[in-house]
Amino acid sequence: MSQVQQSEPAVEPLAPLSGDEQRRVEGRTPWQLFWGRFRRDWVALLALGWVFILLFSAFLAPLFVHLVSHNGPNDIKPQLSNEFNIPVIGPSAQFWGGVDALGRDVFVRTLYGARTSIQVALFATAISVVIGLALGLLGGYFGGKTDTFTSRLTDIVLSLPVFLLAIGISASCGVSINGCLGGLLKPGVWLVTFIIALFGWTYIARIVRGQTLSLREREFVEAARATGFGRLHIMFREILPNLVAPLIVYTTLLIPVNIIFEASLSYLGVGIPPETPSWGRMIADATDGQLYRFAWWMLFFPGVMLVLTTLAFNLVGDALRDALDPRSNR
Repeated sequence: MSQVQQSEPAVEPLAPLSGDEQRRVEGRTPWQLFWGRFRRDWVALLALGWVFILLFSAFLAPLFVHLVSHNGPNDIKPQLSNEFNIPVIGPSAQFWGGVDALGRDVFVRTLYGARTSIQVALFATAISVVIGLALGLLGGYFGGKTDTFTSRLTDIVLSLPVFLLAIGISASCGVSINGCLGGLLKPGVWLVTFIIALFGWTYIARIVRGQTLSLREREFVEAARATGFGRLHIMFREILPNLVAPLIVYTTLLIPVNIIFEASLSYLGVGIPPETPSWGRMIADATDGQLYRFAWWMLFFPGVMLVLTTLAFNLVGDALRDALDPRSNR
């Protein structure tokens, strides 16, 4: 008997992938995934561009004054105001932002005010992140009495009337030129930075603690323990890298909060000294005696800069949160 042999179907060779298809199947790094999601948000890109423009403008403010304006932030020209201390020169070719009641260039003071706000916000945020990261990481990883201590400390600080305490500390340390604590805290930018950082670490500590409590039970942490690595290695080499994304997001959202905090203290006259330009101080000068009714530019320029800056940082923070979250569909 002859056996019927079944012929196998011929296998056709796969056609080579086109360039677009090859790019679709290629693996992408976390940075490429992040940037691909972030750049789709054109509003966030505009906000990020404004942040960079603001940083460069604040950094190059002395150069601008030297080459273009020739009016320092504290150059007083009384002849530019009338007998009622009302500015008589608005925005012009010589004074781009007009002058205030003392004859000072508003545009130049706005640029220098950006330097003050950015410096206070960045340094205060950095100190808050370090304190909150340290306490949250220690409490979340070790647990027990350590977690109880850090959690209760966070609860105590959160229960304090932060703004009233900030006003009291700033006012008491700003009474004399020697400051307080034996001259350790003197009136100025660093005093305001210290006050903001003193109360600004609490939410970061809570976020880090919650993330650490979740991460310390993950498989890669258990594998590191089984391998024989110590606690410091696990905390800084295994857990800390996984906290970078939420820290970046919350840091960008904390910066505008600190800018508003500094402006509020300066508006009340207990923050930055009068000789140091500040957006809050400039807004307070404009509302003193309702000068903004006659010199709208005194309120307009610092007010618009304050709103645009805080809005830009918030938009960038929201976009970073969406780009770093793989579960987001944006």
